[in-house]
Amino acid sequence: MNETKRPRRWGRSAAALLAGFVVVVVLSMGTDAVLHATRIFPAQGQPMTNPLFLLATFYRVAYAVLGSYITARLAPDRPMQHALLGGLVGLVLSTAGAMATWNRGAEFGPHWYPLALVVTALPCAWVGGKLREKQLVS
Repeated sequence: MNETKRPRRWGRSAAALLAGFVVVVVLSMGTDAVLHATRIFPAQGQPMTNPLFLLATFYRVAYAVLGSYITARLAPDRPMQHALLGGLVGLVLSTAGAMATWNRGAEFGPHWYPLALVVTALPCAWVGGKLREKQLVS
């Protein structure tokens, strides 16, 4: 009964989650700003077309996978659990965003867009965590 438990490293876990979140937010907002500045996206507050919302969905999915990978990479242990916890935070935030913008006007997009972000939050987190797990096995 001489089991040695490793101490929990809450600070490193929190930092890993925060880093992944910051990466997703900075890349998403930065890409939005570039696409608005280059007039690929219309001016702020103006409605976008479905294809432009689809483009935004694609890069947000890619950034969510990257953010989850970074969270898993920086996690002190249990990378998949960290990635999925980050995905759960993304799920909660995207659900809150969908609720806050529902029926608020065309500038917030079609209903499928926030729903797509809700539906993809956990799968993206799983993919990011899986990428890190594959590295650890190699």
